[in-house]
Amino acid sequence: MGQQSGAGFGHPGDAYNLTTDQQRFRRPAALPTAMKFQPDHSDAQIISGYGPGWIRIGADKISHSVLIGASGLRQAWPCARFEDLGAGHFAQLAGLDAELIIFGSGTRNRFPAPAWLAPLMARRMGLETMDTPAACRTYNLLAHEGRKVVAALIL
Repeated sequence: MGQQSGAGFGHPGDAYNLTTDQQRFRRPAALPTAMKFQPDHSDAQIISGYGPGWIRIGADKISHSVLIGASGLRQAWPCARFEDLGAGHFAQLAGLDAELIIFGSGTRNRFPAPAWLAPLMARRMGLETMDTPAACRTYNLLAHEGRKVVAALIL
């Protein structure tokens, strides 16, 4: 390959050995070592913990299926298991003030019947389906960003 110069980078197409050319690829001391992309504090309602059959919001441990929203919504969702779901459950979600619904389907990822989603599509509301632990994490991220998000969680 091309001839290497002693400092900086050579020419396009040059080959470098990252083991022996370590000095060439070191970060200058003036560059920061860490950057924060999210604020440390959020006024959104956040899930502070979860486990099999429960979630925690602040000091409250919830062990039934629930709807929670970043702006403070917290209400029981009448379905103990995925098999209990029906069109009415998703019609209820369409009546909420949200741009996106995160649906936690339980211990594994299961998709609702497409016909049940018609009320959400009519209102142009998004729905993302995932297992409940992933839904908790995703909800927290979106709520922390200030999004109008609701989590519908089967616990």
